[in-house]
Amino acid sequence: MKATIYHNPRCGTSRTTLALIEESGADVTVIEYLKTPPTRAELERLYHAAGMTPRQGLRIREEAAKPLADADDDAILDAMVRDPIIIQRPLVETDKGVRLARPPETVRDIL
Repeated sequence: MKATIYHNPRCGTSRTTLALIEESGADVTVIEYLKTPPTRAELERLYHAAGMTPRQGLRIREEAAKPLADADDDAILDAMVRDPIIIQRPLVETDKGVRLARPPETVRDIL
């Protein structure tokens, strides 16, 4: 099985999720999304596949996300592309679907 994780190595949840994927034996591709941010189209595709909205993928604790409190999905996606630190992590994709792995154990649903 192949898996792709949009990962931040400084995030404990992301590191735990990556470990779970590796333990499963999946062939994992790690995308450090702060270094290689997803495009707007890619974010739209991932959120749609996960059954979630861009707002649900917004890391609201980040200062840069505060001005988006009343923003629509288009504005949130545009802001995520400009400043990927506001993307909630980790997003994981396999042939079985996409999950925002919070908590990390939710990744097991698609492994």
